[in-house]
Order: sequence, then structure tokens, then C-alpha cells
Amino acid sequence: MDEVDIVNYDPRWPVLFDEEAKRLQAVLDPSLIVGLEHFGSTAVPDLSAKPIIDILIAVRSLADAQATFVEALRNLDYVYWADNPKKDRMFFVKGMPPFGSRRSHHVHVTEPHGEMWQRLAFRDYLRTHPEEAATYERLKRRLATEHQADREAYTDAKSAYVESVMRKAIK
Repeated sequence: MDEVDIVNYDPRWPVLFDEEAKRLQAVLDPSLIVGLEHFGSTAVPDLSAKPIIDILIAVRSLADAQATFVEALRNLDYVYWADNPKKDRMFFVKGMPPFGSRRSHHVHVTEPHGEMWQRLAFRDYLRTHPEEAATYERLKRRLATEHQADREAYTDAKSAYVESVMRKAIK
């Protein structure tokens, strides 16, 4: 079972991102990459989160990335979700059961200026508005309890709140 587990902020998360970013940059075609960012809750200081480092990679061409990234990331122990219904992105998981004991990293690959790239505004807003980050943390902890065994329901239950913060962030 892939449970929702929210843990206290770990100051090692930015370091884990930096280490993984170096690994990714070593195996991916640098001519395709236009941005590589740590995002999600582990990228917000002092915010509790699922202990999974989310990495967002913007590429010049998603089609070109699809031709080379799958094999390159497989060599770093990532599993590619080929059946992702969202065709504007690629999604990879490191530590995905049964291939690992627990998820440790997610890599999202998309072209810049898409919906995923706008999530950086959410991250930046939480970084500069600690009261909003605290509200988000309380919501996440409550929803993790309510949807402990259902990761999709947990994510869906957060979506209205995330969208409300996104509207503030992109004003």
C-alpha cells in the first residue's frame, strides 16, 4: 500500500534535491533542459510534507524528451508512468513500490509555461507567506488522516485550496 504520510519539515530536503539534480543533469541532454526546479511542499522551508522530493524539469520539446529521458531516468532507478492521462507532461517515480521500499523522488517533465510550471508560483507564494503555509499544512495533515490509504483522494481533496492560493500567487 502506498500511504499518505506527512512528516515534519526536514532541513535535508534542499540538499537531497541538489544531489538528485546533479544526478539528473549528468544523464539528461542539457540542450533540452531550460529549467530544473525543486517544487512541492519539500521546497517550502518549515512546511510538513510527504517525504518525497518533487523535481520539475522544463524542456524545449516534450517529444524530444520522450525520446531520451525514459531510458536515462530508468538508469537512475526511476519508473516512468507511460499511461499518464495528462499528455502535457512526463512523470517519473523513484522508489515506487514494488521497485523500492518507498517513494523518494518524483520528476515531472513539461514544456515551460504550462500548468505544471505555474506550480512554482504556488511554491514561491508559500515561501513568502508563512501564514498561508501554516494553513496549508493544517489542511494536509487533516486530509492525510482522512485519506491515508488513498493518495489520489488526498490530492483531489487539496485541489480547491491549491487553486485558491494559485489565484493569489499569479495576480
